[in-house]
Amino acid sequence: MSADTSAVNDQNDTSDQNAKSDKMLLDPGFELTLRPMRYPSFYDRYRDAIKNTWTVEEVDLHSDVADLAKLSDGERHMIGRLVAFFATGDSIVSNNVVLSLYKHINSPEARLYLSRQLFEEAVHVQFYLTLLDTYLPDPEDRNAAFAAVENIPSIHQKAQFCFTYMNAVDHLDSLRSKDDRRAFLLNLICFAACVEGLFFYGAFAYVYWFRSRGLLHGLATGTNWVFRDESMHMDFAFSVVDTVREEEPDLFDETMAQQVTAMLEEAVEAELQFAQDLCGEGLPGMNTASMREYLQAVADQRLARLGMPIRYGSTNPFGFMELQNVQELTNFFERRVSAYQVAVEGSVAFDDDF
Repeated sequence: MSADTSAVNDQNDTSDQNAKSDKMLLDPGFELTLRPMRYPSFYDRYRDAIKNTWTVEEVDLHSDVADLAKLSDGERHMIGRLVAFFATGDSIVSNNVVLSLYKHINSPEARLYLSRQLFEEAVHVQFYLTLLDTYLPDPEDRNAAFAAVENIPSIHQKAQFCFTYMNAVDHLDSLRSKDDRRAFLLNLICFAACVEGLFFYGAFAYVYWFRSRGLLHGLATGTNWVFRDESMHMDFAFSVVDTVREEEPDLFDETMAQQVTAMLEEAVEAELQFAQDLCGEGLPGMNTASMREYLQAVADQRLARLGMPIRYGSTNPFGFMELQNVQELTNFFERRVSAYQVAVEGSVAFDDDF
């Protein structure tokens, strides 16, 4: 190769890289190549997620069957409603990953992570299916749980909340205008802050309330791992928001802050209706008033993470949540350590970001 030819190729490589670096995360298109890598942190998140591999077969639910027989009628009602929500919750999240996030986040590094997230959501769905088969041996009860999104008002309301933000971007083939990008960001924030970051965190509180009383250790074990996955999903989504804010700061105006705050207020109210359904007049250590305070505290944390003013000023009332650490955990009752199949580095704690 001549010196002149080499110089031309170097110029072409530089031009290609500059052209690629000028593109923004939400620009229309479908980038295919990982080199040059524009968003290496997304690739790092994908690699970290691989380390967290676990399987449903590792979760032992045998002791839960005996525990279910010990529960009061109110507690059995709570568990029935909880697994009914789980039956469809992660499927809704999976659909949004495919139909919205994968479609519009134009980064092959980010799409690697989203592919991994989709696998993790499938594992969660399998876990919840196994819970239903174990906890609800009667086929009619199981069928009713799977139909809960249509037949149980408190679960239907949460699903409709999700569909509102999914439908808002369903017609968009690409994000060409500022309004399109704002609609997409609201969808992304909805699923990160409200669905994974509030609805599921509310569900986790009920699970760990049972565990704090020495009950349903199998459910808690699986939830430890689901919680870690969901925390990583939420953190990835917020990092996407951070990147878009750096590239297109004009999207994050006062109107956006008001819309996000209103969205979280609506999510808190929907989750409180679910809490009223689950708790009824209240159970020892778990009632709607405590859940309200907890959910408001969680909502404030989501707003703070998004760089927006907090709304409620509430604090977490559940001491058993402050003790939760899901990197590696031996529960309160001297059972075996719940560890991932593949070694994990770092930790996630509720008192850092519940």
